Amino acid sequence: MSLPKTWSGGYTLGVRVVTGSNPVAPTISQRHSKVKSPSRNPQDYSWAREKMVREQLLEQGIKDPRVVEAMRKVPRHLFVETALADRAYDDGPLPIGDKQTISQPYMAGLMTEALQLTGKEKVLEIGTGSGYQTAVLAELSGNVFSVEKIRSLATRAREILDALRYYNVAIHVGDGTLGWNEHAPFDAVLVTAGSPTLPQPLIDQLALGGRLVIPLGDEQGQVLRRVRRTGSGLEEEELGDCRFVKLVGRYGWPDA
Repeated sequence: MSLPKTWSGGYTLGVRVVTGSNPVAPTISQRHSKVKSPSRNPQDYSWAREKMVREQLLEQGIKDPRVVEAMRKVPRHLFVETALADRAYDDGPLPIGDKQTISQPYMAGLMTEALQLTGKEKVLEIGTGSGYQTAVLAELSGNVFSVEKIRSLATRAREILDALRYYNVAIHVGDGTLGWNEHAPFDAVLVTAGSPTLPQPLIDQLALGGRLVIPLGDEQGQVLRRVRRTGSGLEEEELGDCRFVKLVGRYGWPDA
């Protein structure tokens, strides 16, 4: 597998791409500085995380056991500001800076489950954000290629993911609506921001049989859709109403 390359208007952060089945195997490239393991919050959040799994996932209809176990494992409180750590497992989104949010746990579970991951997929994530959804995807797939428009968010997410030893994640700073063509096709694509239309590059980079999960609609609200690429075209299905921040880019909302 070739290393991620940069393109106009973006650059790649701390690329680590796993080439074998061992999630902590020697990596192709480690261009970032070493960071310490998270230790900023000594409180044990395992009880809050278990409560989140039971009340917001299982009782709300999330059935995939792999998704449930991944979200039971990933320490969500490390992906939010220290002042908000005690609210990390609440049923709702939280601000992460730069007018962005970390999605509520149920929505993260619903979107992840909709991708129907089995463990070996190459996944494209549009909108790294805090890095929490990225970590969940990393637990469930072979490699995750994540694109984030805001550099400060990408840098912080990279540090947390490294500290938690998610070595199968590569992050690129740039226009997410363009996807990451160098590593296409992707078995699954997850878009964590609302778009007015389906970005054509993401469709083009979807493998045959691949699934794209994306919120589509206006600024006030969207419908979560799963798009599957088949030999005869695209199959779409609605998964429910949702509300996300805008997907800004060439094939999304214009930059204000």
